[in-house]
Amino acid sequence: MKFGFSREQEEFRSNLRRFLAERSPPSEVRRLMETEAGWEREGWRRANAALGLTALRIPEAHGGQGFGFGELCIVLEEMGRVLLCAPYFATAVLATGAILNAGTEEQKRALLPGIASGETVATLAFAEDAGRWDAAATTLAATPAGGGRWRLDGHKSFVLDGHTADLIVVLARGPGSAGEEGLSLFTVPGDAPGLERRPLRTIDMTRKLARLTFRGVEAAPLGAPGGAAAPFARTMLEAAVCLANEMVGGAERLREDALAYAKMRVQFGRPVASFQSMKHKAADMLVDVELAKAAAYYAAAALDEDDAELPAIASLAKACAADAYMQTAIHAIQIHGGIGFTWDNDTHLWFRRAKGSEVLFGDAHHHRELMMRHWAA
Repeated sequence: MKFGFSREQEEFRSNLRRFLAERSPPSEVRRLMETEAGWEREGWRRANAALGLTALRIPEAHGGQGFGFGELCIVLEEMGRVLLCAPYFATAVLATGAILNAGTEEQKRALLPGIASGETVATLAFAEDAGRWDAAATTLAATPAGGGRWRLDGHKSFVLDGHTADLIVVLARGPGSAGEEGLSLFTVPGDAPGLERRPLRTIDMTRKLARLTFRGVEAAPLGAPGGAAAPFARTMLEAAVCLANEMVGGAERLREDALAYAKMRVQFGRPVASFQSMKHKAADMLVDVELAKAAAYYAAAALDEDDAELPAIASLAKACAADAYMQTAIHAIQIHGGIGFTWDNDTHLWFRRAKGSEVLFGDAHHHRELMMRHWAA
C-alpha cells in the first residue's frame, strides 16, 4: 500500500482546490442551501464540462475516465473542504457504485454514459423511516408485473438528492423474503407515475435529503432479481470510505480556519493562539485530523487493492473520521468564542455537515461494532 500521492495526483488536487474555491465560496454555499433543490443544474453541467468529475470512476468503455478510488476520494476530500452544494456524492458514489456493482454490461452501457457526461443526476434509495442502513431492514415491496417489469410499493427515506434526481436506484424486497434474501435493485425515473418525492428538513442544509413514496411505481431490475445483497454491501463499503474522505476534508478546513482566527484574535494584548489552552486545542485537532486522514487514505487504497480486510478498514475509516470531524467542529466553535455560535459566522455550516455526516451510513458506534464482528468472524 502507498500512503503518498503521486505528482499527478497532487497536481490534480491543486487544480481542483482552486476550481472549487472559486466556485463554492461560503456566500455561494449559503445561497444554494436556502433553495429547495440545494444546487443548480446549469452550474452542475458547467462543472462537469470543465473537469468531468462524475466520469472519474466510470470505465472508459462507458464514457468515463477509468480512474480509481484514490482519485475519487481526492475529489470528495476537496468537496468536503468547501461544502460543495451539488449532487456529486449521490450520483458519483452511490448510484454509480450500485450500477457498476450490480448491473449487467448492457445496463452499464445504457446508464453510465449519461452520468459520466453530467446530464443524468442519480441516487440510491435504500434506507427507510426506521433509520437503519443495513439491507435486512428493507420493507419496500417489489412485485412482478409481467414482461420483465416490476411494481414497487412502500417508501424510502433519507435519500440523498432524492427529490431532484433524474434516475433513482431502489433497493426492494421480493414477495415472501426476509433478511438479506430476496433483495433486488431497480431503476426508476425521477418523474415516474406513482412516485411522490418530498424534501426533508435536516440539520445540514447543504446536503439535501428526501422521502420517497412508491405507489405501484413501475421499475426495471438492475442486475439479477433477488441477487442484490452482495452488490449492495459492496456499494455501502465504498460509500463509507468515500464519506470518510469527504469528512477529513471538512475537518481540515475547520482546523485551518480556527487556527487562523486564533492567530488573528488579540486578547490581553497578545494573540489568543499564544495561550496554553489554545495550544492544547490546536494540537488535539491536528492529531485527530491527521489520524483520520491516515485511516481514510488507507481505506481508499484498500478499495483499489480489493483488500481482504476491506469491511473492517472501511468501518475503521468512517468511525475515525466521524469522531475527528465532530470533535474538530466543537473545538473550532469554542476557539471562535461567542461569534462561533452566531448565524453570521461560517463555522456552523461545517458543524452542521459534521453532525449530519456523523450519522449518515451509521455512526461511529455502529461501525466499530461492524469492525469487531468482521474480526471475530
